[in-house]
Amino acid sequence: MTQLPYRPETGCAANAQLRGDDLMATAPPAQRWLLIECREAWPRQALAALGELAEPVRAACAEIGARPALIRRYGRSDPAQPRRWGLVDSRPGRESTRWGELRSYADLLDVLAGSRQGEPSPEPTYLVCTHGRHDPCCAVQGRPVAATLATAYPERTWECSHVGGDRFAPNLVVLPHSLYYGHFAVLGALDLVSLYDKRLLAPEYFRGRSTFSPPVQAAQHFALAAGASHEVEQLKPLAVKGIDANRWEVSLAGGYVVQVSARLVTIEAALTCGSTAPGQARHFDLERLVSP
Repeated sequence: MTQLPYRPETGCAANAQLRGDDLMATAPPAQRWLLIECREAWPRQALAALGELAEPVRAACAEIGARPALIRRYGRSDPAQPRRWGLVDSRPGRESTRWGELRSYADLLDVLAGSRQGEPSPEPTYLVCTHGRHDPCCAVQGRPVAATLATAYPERTWECSHVGGDRFAPNLVVLPHSLYYGHFAVLGALDLVSLYDKRLLAPEYFRGRSTFSPPVQAAQHFALAAGASHEVEQLKPLAVKGIDANRWEVSLAGGYVVQVSARLVTIEAALTCGSTAPGQARHFDLERLVSP
């Protein structure tokens, strides 16, 4: 079969926006992040860049709930500068970031084991997915965002490998709180990070926080839509009760109690540039909301 050339206007991200695919509760799980500076071309499966260390690093990340991601600066890197690693804790109340020099990929096992601490940093980190070998939409949509953010915040901004949700490109993850954003305009990225500096969310483009389960992310979405505070720290889950396999009652800080249900929706289209139609996506519905 002949491979058709990629066209941004018909890629998975453009089609998802035309369909109005819901961003709600689409942040994949991650309690921590392992950031690995890799200046070579990234393979489709990012950790393959680590060679024989790929599987040990993957296993060590799984043990502590860390999502590994390759990172690089936008544009050309100075080869004289040492590569870096970052370990980010995104758990509520424990948000922190540490950076260190990456002499070899073997250092990563020491980092994950806690024997290499690095230096703490109070600065936020902006990850922009530009992983074109995983999905061309990520590169085409993400690189202009990376350029914009790198111009304004060169030390905070990194291009990164796949973060999940190709069809929502451009995808931005704001660390250490691990806030996922998608389907925003290029210049809108500056507004998103400016709001974060004030510890505020931008609900219109918010996919969710990766430290919370999808039902909690959905409950927060509905609470925000009902007028809850946009402050990052204001809607922490206090309790999650499973009613049945697809229904939950979530109690949130601020006095909100939200009952949500989930269902699979069939979409008569390819959900990524590398998949085939039809696709399936989970959708959450609001069943009941009690506000303060």
